[in-house]
Amino acid sequence: MTVVTTSPAPAPVPVPGPVAAVRRRKVTPRRRATEVLLAALAVVVFVCSVFPVYWMLQSSFLPTNKIRATEPTFFPGADFTLRNYETVILNHDRAQFLPAMQNSLVVTFLTLVIAVVVAFLASVALGRYRFRGRRSFLVAVLIVQMIPGEAMLLTYFRMVDGWHLLNTIAGLTVLYVAAVLPFTIWTLRGFVAAVPAELEEAAMIDGCSRSRAFWKVTFPLLAPGLVSTGVFAFIQAWNEFVLALVIMSRPESMTLPVWLRTFQQATKATDYGALMAGSILVSIPVIVFFLIVQGRMTGGLVAGAVKG
Repeated sequence: MTVVTTSPAPAPVPVPGPVAAVRRRKVTPRRRATEVLLAALAVVVFVCSVFPVYWMLQSSFLPTNKIRATEPTFFPGADFTLRNYETVILNHDRAQFLPAMQNSLVVTFLTLVIAVVVAFLASVALGRYRFRGRRSFLVAVLIVQMIPGEAMLLTYFRMVDGWHLLNTIAGLTVLYVAAVLPFTIWTLRGFVAAVPAELEEAAMIDGCSRSRAFWKVTFPLLAPGLVSTGVFAFIQAWNEFVLALVIMSRPESMTLPVWLRTFQQATKATDYGALMAGSILVSIPVIVFFLIVQGRMTGGLVAGAVKG
């Protein structure tokens, strides 16, 4: 009987793939120096961006004489005080903080809701339908966006005064919506154009109506765009100063950016400690809003990808 022996098959020779080649790639001194230089540049940019915020925060806990001192104070230490925040919130010698906060919140919320709703409808019409004058409308929106608001202050004032809306929330909201709409329309139009119309058509083939297909398939994909646009609209309306200064001249109708201006007076020295404390309080709602919306933006991106 003949015994047939089979030798084991030779092991396959590993072929160096792109990943292995990248791992074996030597880091040259020039490449290492470039990475270190870019890292150092990133740190410098980060410090330059964060330091003004830190300086404003730590100055809000210092007395005015320490802020005005020639030797800078980088940490409050024993000079730590909350008197600046007490002056901002409880002092009644100037325009009060809480009414100004209320005015800013109401105007910003109304501007955000109205601008996002109107811009969403306009962007859907511009991105999904073809009609006469569509291109002219887009060009007009772009031209309006390029015109500085300061060039139309007199026109705004005469218009709002003619409507008897000076020093009112409604009058300032109308101007804010008009100022925010061009940007929101252009931004949302890009999000709408990026969503394929075939998704709605496929849902309609499966039995959905046009409106149901839009709300169940397309809208979840547009939700992150709505949130992103809403963030910019919120920041623009919250920080606006010139229009509020012209339209809201009474102390009880001031918004927060105009209210901060009351700390600088011609007959008195500027209370820099209270000014820094007021600036911190003004920035808190924007930070809180962004932190809340950031999670919703990420959730909207994931939900839209799954449903799409």
